[in-house]
Amino acid sequence: MKLEKITNNSESQRRRWYDDACGAAHGLDLLGERWSLLVMRELMFGPKRFGDLRAGLPGISANILTQRLEGLEAAGVLLRRRLPPPASTQVYELTEWGRESEAIFQALGRWAVRSPMHDPSLPFSAASLMLSFRTMLDAERAQGIEARIGFRLGREEFRAELKAGRIEITAGPAEGADATFTGEPRSIAAAVYGGQRLEALEEAGALSIEGDHALARWFTSLFPLPSKAEIPRP
Repeated sequence: MKLEKITNNSESQRRRWYDDACGAAHGLDLLGERWSLLVMRELMFGPKRFGDLRAGLPGISANILTQRLEGLEAAGVLLRRRLPPPASTQVYELTEWGRESEAIFQALGRWAVRSPMHDPSLPFSAASLMLSFRTMLDAERAQGIEARIGFRLGREEFRAELKAGRIEITAGPAEGADATFTGEPRSIAAAVYGGQRLEALEEAGALSIEGDHALARWFTSLFPLPSKAEIPRP
């Protein structure tokens, strides 16, 4: 019965396709439904349960999330599996092909932040914040320092490794980092993209920093936003 539901959903979606041989058009066939790309974003750092996905996408309903997961599974972008005991819970994860979509997020993100309407103060999920670091890193600013940065973002933890002007980020324990940020993703984004001082955010209780504070301040300077596009006005 479940397979039949997925098949019917796939057939319904197929009827809305562009029927255009352009690769970009087919990409929109696969990912153009509202929330599809953001579901994939939440899975970019590893498998998640249904409830974890909803927590990262607070505006999505359970019904729509179910539809998007089924559609992306039918398209081969993600798969679902059951974790072995003692967890024994169902999770969703990107396929190898699905993970290749990160380049799409990076190109779209770099382009879209130039919009005068982009508001970096809006809520960020943990996965969105980490993906933004991999997207917006200024390689020249990051040259010459090797460092490990940890992040405790609610129930999720990440670890960033900076080396040779590159950043690698993985999900997992933040222990052993040279500097560790603890707080909501939105608060860290306020320091990185909103220009707020770390000291002020700490005093307000919005975040805390363990380890090398100077390194933490340096880290927040590595992701400058590009200039805004000029929009002709009538």
